[in-house]
Amino acid sequence: MANWLPAAILSLLSFGIWGFFTKLAVVHIDSRSALIYQTLGVVVIGFIALSLMKFKPATDTKGLIYAVLTGVAYGVGCLFYFVAASKGKIITVVTLTALYPLVTIVLAYLLLKEAVTLKQVFGILMALASILLMSV
Repeated sequence: MANWLPAAILSLLSFGIWGFFTKLAVVHIDSRSALIYQTLGVVVIGFIALSLMKFKPATDTKGLIYAVLTGVAYGVGCLFYFVAASKGKIITVVTLTALYPLVTIVLAYLLLKEAVTLKQVFGILMALASILLMSV
């Protein structure tokens, strides 16, 4: 088994549960409040990770800047995800937003010069088709 696969599966399960809990949260509180409380949850996990590193995180400037930008992009995405979840069916919202890897693929192709195979292009087209099928 690839050494990254268990972590990827746990990530998949966590994001699936996250999507479900999002809808439960916005049924009871507004989307901005839900974002604040979610952020508190992320901070708790951050402190756990920090303690596992004996409070000595890496400090490379470029890495630090990219990590902060990752957090900003995540926070903005989560805010709009909560807004969409509060207004739409979670089944459709989660399906559409789960296509975020397509943005990553395009950026990796254009900026990092990573190759995209014909089979992967077919997978991308199928993912786009899923939106049509799930939104009906």
